[in-house]
Amino acid sequence: MRFVDLDALAGMVPPDAVVAIPPDNSATPSSLARALARARLSGAGYAISLIGVPVSGYATDLLIGTGCVAEIQSSAVSLDEAGSAPCFTRAVKAGTLRMRDATCPAMHAMLEAAAKGIPFIPIRGILGSDLLAHRTDWKVIENPFQPGDPIVLLPALAPDIALFHAALADQEGNVWVGRHRELAVMAHAARRSLVTVERIVERSLIEDELLAPGTISAAYIEAIALAEHGAWPGGLTDEYPDDEAHLAEYAALARTEEGFRAYLARYVYPAPAEAAE
Repeated sequence: MRFVDLDALAGMVPPDAVVAIPPDNSATPSSLARALARARLSGAGYAISLIGVPVSGYATDLLIGTGCVAEIQSSAVSLDEAGSAPCFTRAVKAGTLRMRDATCPAMHAMLEAAAKGIPFIPIRGILGSDLLAHRTDWKVIENPFQPGDPIVLLPALAPDIALFHAALADQEGNVWVGRHRELAVMAHAARRSLVTVERIVERSLIEDELLAPGTISAAYIEAIALAEHGAWPGGLTDEYPDDEAHLAEYAALARTEEGFRAYLARYVYPAPAEAAE
């Protein structure tokens, strides 16, 4: 594990990686997404496959709008109260983005399988859904313990990289995510984890009786960058709320290509704009 700056962290994401990102209400790595967008706009080609855990929002829409994303697997992409995700919607309609539909339980289950080191996991709630007609990688079998009982098998989903934001890291590289256990599952399922944090503290998080249960061991973390307000305009639990006004501004501007370019010029490229937070 090593500590790097934000742009160096973005540079550790290969252009064809399978990347898992949490939603806006779960420590989304917005500053890191803007750094990736700057790299793309500077000429570094990206065609990453995104995994929404289990849904996607601002960071994903921004990366889609800047042409960083070739496909996405998620149960939804939206800006919640700010409305639909305009770049995502535009790309799907234009056929420039492949969308692999899923459900929230399915996304969590496939990551859990990878985290546990098993090749697949059974799930029942998808039975009867038209998703099965479109997801040829999901298999319906007979429950081997109860004949006549169908069950769906989902393949394990192991991202190349997990990207997320957190409140704290310590000098050893342990990262505290609190009650957002889905972030721990992401880190355990992924081959590598790149993390931004609000603060780096001197005390060991693993040795703290109160913080240890919500801490991801440094063994699962490849690199960390300090990024204050790194989830903005999303919120971070117990730190700061969603910036609803900014999300509404983004949604309004990104409805058109011209407006999206204006948003990028103001908030993303060149790198300004973390100061605007």
